[in-house]
Amino acid sequence: MRYGYARVSTVGQDLDDQLARLKAEGCDVIYSEKITGTRADRPEFQRLLDALQDGDTLTVTKLDRFARNAEDAIHTIKALLKRGVRVHILNMGVVEDTPMGRLMVTMLSGFAEFERDMIVERMAEGKAIARQREGYREGRPRKYTVAQIEHAMKLLDAHSYTEVERMTGISKPTLTRYRRKQKAQS
Repeated sequence: MRYGYARVSTVGQDLDDQLARLKAEGCDVIYSEKITGTRADRPEFQRLLDALQDGDTLTVTKLDRFARNAEDAIHTIKALLKRGVRVHILNMGVVEDTPMGRLMVTMLSGFAEFERDMIVERMAEGKAIARQREGYREGRPRKYTVAQIEHAMKLLDAHSYTEVERMTGISKPTLTRYRRKQKAQS
C-alpha cells in the first residue's frame, strides 16, 4: 500500500499542493496535518507510522515534512527501512537501504536542518531590526485605528458603554481598557 504524508507548520498555510502531488504519485491513503515540524507529538504522523507495514511505501514531498532535524530524519528512515517500509521523498527519490542511500539521507537531512536554522536566525534578526523602529508593536495588528478609538472615547462623554459599543462596533472591554489608559495618562 502507498501512504502519503503532508504537513505544513501553521494553520494559515495551505496543504493543497502537497496533497495534489501525493495523489499524483498514486498514494492510496494520505495523512495530513497543520502542526509545526519541531513538535515530537504529531498525532497524524504517529497514526501513519502505526499503520505502515512491511512492503508499504511512505511518500512525502520533501524530507523536512516528516523529520524535525537531521538526527530525527536518519532515525525515522532507518526504523522504517528496518520494518520493510520503502521511503519515497519526491524531491530526492526512493531511499535505498544501502550505504549510498543512507549517505544521501544524512547529507540532505543536514542541509534541511541547516536551512531551517537559517530561517529561524533570519526571522530573529528581522524582529530585532523591527523592534528598533518607533511604534513597533509585536503581535496581532490592532483592529481599530487611533482615530476610531479617539472618536469612541469622545462618545463615552455623552453615552453609555453599551450605546458606544452599538454605535462603533468596538466592544465594551476594549472601550473600558482604553478609558483606563486615558485616565492613567491624565
